[in-house]
Amino acid sequence: MSDHHYKFNVTMTCGGCSGAIERVLKKLDGVKEYNVSLDTQTADITTADSVSYETVLEKIKKTGKTINSGEADGVTMAV
Repeated sequence: MSDHHYKFNVTMTCGGCSGAIERVLKKLDGVKEYNVSLDTQTADITTADSVSYETVLEKIKKTGKTINSGEADGVTMAV
């Protein structure tokens, strides 16, 4: 089993925005590590093999933030 690496470009205007994304990722089972950057407007997530791109995408969408683009293991995906 291998890990997955997901990267999202998310519109974040303040520390509260990035904090909201960090909170949903922290609660998601299978997330091994994550880095949410307000400066670069990105969320980089490493997950266990069992966590799908769609699952992570839906969790971030629930924060109400606009997701501009997404990648799964280096492949551009639909948002």
